[in-house]
Amino acid sequence: MFNEAASLKTKSLEVWRGGLCLFEGLDFTLESGQVAIVSGANGCGKTTLLRILSGMNQAAGGYVTWRGEKIHRLNAESQAEIAYQGHLDGLKKEFTVLENLRFYQAMSNQKKPLESLLEELRLGPYQNRQVRYLSAGQRRRAALGCMRVKTAKLWLLDEPLTNLDTKGASLISSWISEHAKSGGIAVVATHQRESLIQTATIEIEL
Repeated sequence: MFNEAASLKTKSLEVWRGGLCLFEGLDFTLESGQVAIVSGANGCGKTTLLRILSGMNQAAGGYVTWRGEKIHRLNAESQAEIAYQGHLDGLKKEFTVLENLRFYQAMSNQKKPLESLLEELRLGPYQNRQVRYLSAGQRRRAALGCMRVKTAKLWLLDEPLTNLDTKGASLISSWISEHAKSGGIAVVATHQRESLIQTATIEIEL
């Protein structure tokens, strides 16, 4: 349970790619306990939007604030409240599943047992296997598990259901719902909106 309320706000966001305007005048606000689903065709700017929200990219116009502070001016403590999970899994391929989970857990100063998480992810039998030998779906679940062990209040998820079977997709959907119920905020870019729309407070179509 998160103890403090927070908000993510965008004001007049404008993004161009080459000479093409992907979107402009994008305004929305998310408060604690809310989820935004971002939908749209390939190339419409979903990934770019998430990277702007994380502070990794800058918009051509407008700005983003987290807790009232512009995203590119956040201190280390505030930056640690934001977790971005993109297309790349971010896992250390030479580490086992368990070693990866412990690595991200240590970065967040967490020491909770990982057995139940491994069971949820259906990765218990593979916990001591190097990530390089996992299937695409197993790697995706492991990556999302690593995000799960962080203490981030804001989740930015880019196509989180990619390579997941029905059980995996249902699990991640439930995680997003639980995150919101505990006071977290999530922005999820997806082509599979029907699997996540029930968790959404707002939908942003680019």
